Amino acid sequence: MKRRTLLSLAAAAALSAVAVLGSEQSVKADALTDIASRGTLRVAVPQDFPPFGSVGSDMAPVGYDIDMANLIAKKMGIKVELVPVTSANRIPYLQTNKVDLVISSLGKNPDREKVIDFSAAYAPFFNGVFAPAQIAVTRPEDLSGKTVGVTRGAIEDLELTKVAPANAVIKRYEDNNGTITAFLSGQVDVVATGNVVAAAILSRNPPKRPELKFLITNSPCFIGLNKNEAGLLGKVNSIIAEAKADGSLNAIAKKWLGADLPAGI
Repeated sequence: MKRRTLLSLAAAAALSAVAVLGSEQSVKADALTDIASRGTLRVAVPQDFPPFGSVGSDMAPVGYDIDMANLIAKKMGIKVELVPVTSANRIPYLQTNKVDLVISSLGKNPDREKVIDFSAAYAPFFNGVFAPAQIAVTRPEDLSGKTVGVTRGAIEDLELTKVAPANAVIKRYEDNNGTITAFLSGQVDVVATGNVVAAAILSRNPPKRPELKFLITNSPCFIGLNKNEAGLLGKVNSIIAEAKADGSLNAIAKKWLGADLPAGI
């Protein structure tokens, strides 16, 4: 066989290989198409962080994030496969294609934004000052003369200490259970804590129900997905927007957090 013919055949083979590889990469890069073909949405969810995710009495996962995963799969018309993860491995599971989405009380920060993309916010996660309805507090200055319960060393302890008036009495407890007990027993007028802890207080149906008075820090939850998945990102965001509009997302918030979705979510 002539050298020119060999070269032509080699070039054709190389072009064919490139075309096949390009085709494979194109399919692989389109996560939404892969999910539809598979018929299953694989979602990383928490298993040790109630009320976002925990194991129920029947050993099945339950929580805000589990309901969110089920809602998205239902809107997509496919089955859901829940993959339990920890805080440490949830992003690696996404990057190694073990899951399609991370719905695991995931906050957004610049370091994470370098390696994954984020949907619109779907759940509130914040620290704030909570008190019964009859206590008029709307800003740090209003804590003057009041007794405030916090969990020692928590972010709300550190941040509130910076802005609380000098005559506010800050009582520090060793864990969240201590802070909850102090509020329920009337040892403190208000508590500075996270909305998850406030939900735990509300779940006990106390006579004095904690209401959010003002925010200390705000870091809502987002759904994580791999970079450059415009189709999947658009689909997830449209489902979140629809769920906000029709009230189904607010129903999940009330079920697990005991409160309506705050403005801005």
